[in-house]
Amino acid sequence: MNARAHPTTPDGRYFMVAGRLWRSTNPAIPEERRHRLVVELMHARRAVKDAKRGNGDLRFARDRVDAAKVALGERGPVWWGDGAPDLNRHMAKNTPYAEWAGALKKCATEH
Repeated sequence: MNARAHPTTPDGRYFMVAGRLWRSTNPAIPEERRHRLVVELMHARRAVKDAKRGNGDLRFARDRVDAAKVALGERGPVWWGDGAPDLNRHMAKNTPYAEWAGALKKCATEH
């Protein structure tokens, strides 16, 4: 499990929330840079919230969120190089991770 307490696929490419896959941060990003990007992402998300309340430019704030997520590897080109497709936002049950996700669900119902 990752820091968010959501299960992470065996290859580390995604974490799963409510059966949906979300692309993980590129693990090759150095810790210091990753930290700076996460801080920027949080600032950008706050800017989106403020802009929705009429305090700022919503398009600019959303572009900042997108830029941070691309830099983290969570959007944009995939960070792995084996040619596997990007399954971000797909339901795990409809992907090659279906068996893994099913095993998690089965394990959760047994406990």
